[in-house]
Amino acid sequence: MSNIKNQMISELTKSFFETKDAEINKLIEDIDTANRIFIYGLGREKIVLSSFAMRLMHLGYKVHVIGDVTTPAISKNDLLITSSGTGYLSTVDALMKIAASKNANIAFFTAFPNEPLPQQANTIIEIKAQTMKQDDEIDSIQPMGSLFEQTQLFILEYIIIILINKHNLNEDDMVDNHTNLE
Repeated sequence: MSNIKNQMISELTKSFFETKDAEINKLIEDIDTANRIFIYGLGREKIVLSSFAMRLMHLGYKVHVIGDVTTPAISKNDLLITSSGTGYLSTVDALMKIAASKNANIAFFTAFPNEPLPQQANTIIEIKAQTMKQDDEIDSIQPMGSLFEQTQLFILEYIIIILINKHNLNEDDMVDNHTNLE
């Protein structure tokens, strides 16, 4: 069992550290200059991105998870953060076209940055990790894109820590924005 744990941590560490700081820094700049932030993902990537949306809200950002009934219209100076490990999903394509038509910025997480869809984004964050598209090609003990999703979560948590430090915030500031309707 400990061999499996070691392999999982080794894979995650390698993938996390292979992500380029310049891409992460560009996303941080996009977040800080956006009027509002819109988040969209499917499957497990949606869960990861939704947890990021929650943390951004805790930090005081205006953030919306697309699909919620209270999601407003996207417009100029807004930011769409989306993801497709495999580089293409038809719904992501459709939403990116809408965002682009409204002159919103687009940030895109993927393992395939050279695919046509990511190339439409203003900011591409490449995650060098296995996706479902590569199950037979990459040497990972984790199935169906788990490594991609784990790396994405670590990158997004890292961004939250950077934003906390950059804006001199602390956990108490975040707790003030935590729901009290529990």
